[in-house]
Amino acid sequence: MGHFKTLRRLGTLALAAVVGAAAMGAGRYAGVPDLAGSLAVAGSLLANPAAAIGAADRIFRQEALPVAQTQVEDAESPPEYIAPTPEEILPSPTPAPAPQADSGAAEGPQATPAPTPGPPPEGMGSIVSAHYEQGSGAAYIPCAAGTIKNCTSLPAEEVAAAAAGPLPFSVEVGSAEPQVLIMHTHATESYELEDLGWFDPEYTCRLTDTSLNMVAVGAAIAEKLNAAGIATIQDATLHDYPSYNGSYERSNATVREYLEKYPSIKVVLDVHRDAIETDGARVKAVADVNGRTAAQVMIICGADKNGNLPNFKQNLAFAARWESAMESRFPGLTRPVLFDYRYYNQDLTTGSLLIEIGSHGNTLAEAVYSGELVGEALAGLFTTGA
Repeated sequence: MGHFKTLRRLGTLALAAVVGAAAMGAGRYAGVPDLAGSLAVAGSLLANPAAAIGAADRIFRQEALPVAQTQVEDAESPPEYIAPTPEEILPSPTPAPAPQADSGAAEGPQATPAPTPGPPPEGMGSIVSAHYEQGSGAAYIPCAAGTIKNCTSLPAEEVAAAAAGPLPFSVEVGSAEPQVLIMHTHATESYELEDLGWFDPEYTCRLTDTSLNMVAVGAAIAEKLNAAGIATIQDATLHDYPSYNGSYERSNATVREYLEKYPSIKVVLDVHRDAIETDGARVKAVADVNGRTAAQVMIICGADKNGNLPNFKQNLAFAARWESAMESRFPGLTRPVLFDYRYYNQDLTTGSLLIEIGSHGNTLAEAVYSGELVGEALAGLFTTGA
């Protein structure tokens, strides 16, 4: 009996230590500064074991940005990036393998969700996979292997003519001078680290660790370009940390500094990830490429509005050629190019584009793989012209 009591005391002490650690860790993660607040957070976690597991996983594996620093996206004024909603880009997903007829559905690329895994643990949200096809109909303009969604008031004929133009720059393969700059206005955007089929609502999908956020994806693109003899540099500045507001103004200054230092730069790629949600679930856009799951990608090209993008048609020609290069090499990898009245600092060169690599429902591994594919296709475009 004495031995049993001793074990129980030891168990109680161990539990107290775990609760204390959970309290302080949870408090730090949630931005709670004092012990009382931390204990309150820990209490809520202990009341929900699934949430506690998710929080502990984040505390020990990564450092997420506090919620207070990430939920201010809508407060930013133009030209700050505002992620387009799924409805702006694509119609609602159509179930597979036998979609229900919907006579009122708009023409365009349809998303085919993959089989849904089992229900998530209590307190967690669902992640569903979807594959977005190329578009068809009046709003979609073919560009060889891909399509462009025209969200502007410009006539389709004018957009098609611009998209059919040649590359507006000449990349010097083998030159020691930088030809491409890869940067990240929202570098802290991140992904799921495991393919669990569910997400923790407390995870903000923003990390300062550059091995886990957009910098890692940009590095995969840069590696492919450099390996092909296209001198590429990457800027890893966290323009959206500690403040999200003003990130585009800060990245504008960064790009200008690089262009001044390296006038040889022809192409500036701003690499992001999307955020797609439907009915409370996070959607990860996926494609099967060579037997592996890749995150689908989407180029965004801005159109001129009151003279802010005078060279937009040259950027569009680049977008169309890059879209076709990716889709012809890796069918299904791309979503239609989004051509809309957006700015994104695309006036700085005639080769300035924004590309979304997956969504916050995708895993980091899927996004990095797509970065490799994106870089390989771009290298092919610059070395062979297609």
